[in-house]
Amino acid sequence: MPRPTWDQYFIEITHLVSTRSTCMRRQVGALLVKDRNILATGYNGAPSGIRHCEEVGCLREQMNVPSGERHELCRGLHAEQNAIIQAARHGINIDGSTLYCTTMPCIICTKMLINAGIRRIVYNEGYSDQLASQMLEEVDIEVIRFDRQPLEVKNNEMSVLRQS
Repeated sequence: MPRPTWDQYFIEITHLVSTRSTCMRRQVGALLVKDRNILATGYNGAPSGIRHCEEVGCLREQMNVPSGERHELCRGLHAEQNAIIQAARHGINIDGSTLYCTTMPCIICTKMLINAGIRRIVYNEGYSDQLASQMLEEVDIEVIRFDRQPLEVKNNEMSVLRQS
C-alpha cells in the first residue's frame, strides 16, 4: 500500500475542507502549512454571522457575473482569504508557509499571499486569471499544479485510486 506524499496528503485535506463551502458556484478549500504542520484552513463562503448564499441566493448568478471577473460582487470570501484571516485571528505566523488549495488563487488572493510571505503554492484545479499568473512569475514563489489522484480508504487501509 503506497503511502501518500506530503503534497498528496495536504491536497486531499483541502478537498475535505472544501466540503464546508457554502458557495453555490465553486467549492474551494485551502490550507496554510509550515514544516508539515497545518497552521490554518479556509473554505469559501459568507463572513461569520452573515446569511449564506444557499439561503439568499447567489448575487453573482443574479447579476450574470462571469467566473473570474468582478470578485467584489460576492457575499463570500475566498478560501485563501479565510485561511489567512484564521491565522491572523489566532496570532499564527504564516510567513514562509505553503498554501495548498483546490483551485489556483485569483488575483486578489494572489496579492494577499505575496504580501503574507507565502513561499509555495500547490493547487489542484486551474483558474483563468492571467494577472495572477503574471504577478506570481515576478516573485520568488514556487507554484505547482498538483495532479490529484484521490485516496481510497477500505478496511482501514489506504490506497491511491487510479483514474482511467
